[in-house]
Amino acid sequence: METTKVTRTARVPWNKGELTGQKPPLKLPEIWVIRVRLQLSRQPRDLAMFNLAIDSKLRACDLTKLRVLDVCHGQHVSPRATVIQQKTQRPVQFEITEQTRESVEAWIKAAKLAGSDFLFPSPIHESPHISTRQYARVIHRWVASIGLDDAAYGTHTMRRTKASLIYRRTKNLRAVQLLLGHTKLESTVRYLGIEVDDALEMAEQTEV
Repeated sequence: METTKVTRTARVPWNKGELTGQKPPLKLPEIWVIRVRLQLSRQPRDLAMFNLAIDSKLRACDLTKLRVLDVCHGQHVSPRATVIQQKTQRPVQFEITEQTRESVEAWIKAAKLAGSDFLFPSPIHESPHISTRQYARVIHRWVASIGLDDAAYGTHTMRRTKASLIYRRTKNLRAVQLLLGHTKLESTVRYLGIEVDDALEMAEQTEV
């Protein structure tokens, strides 16, 4: 009796050859340099995406699926928005600063987007909104434009940036936990790269 051998082709990971692990947040001077470059190059979509990614602290899967009505009230972008996270199915609220509101409103007007439209449509017709992989490529382009090693940065860079700045300024872990939408404080500790003992000590000091 003959046996048939099935040959399986190993699946190659999409990020093969890239640096993996925790991605560093952007520093304040780096944020401003990228922002100014996007303003000068007149890239309204990228400027709106950059500003909103930092303000919202959303995961890539949530940011890319935002609709206009998620951040707008009538014709204007709201100072605050609430989104149901895809990963946890829990709501998370975030502030939208004035400069971000201005850039997002400018993008909506330039792209002639309606309330039900995705905020960042995909340039590919088969997809209604930009994919997380496309978003990652955009981030690499931003980072490389200011001379940083783009392989060391990724989508979590954008999510971690403002959270890290807030933590450094306030040392308030619980506030950052809420802003990131984490269900456990331990997740926030790991995300920020804080020593566990230091984190527990600070958490005890902030209990009420």
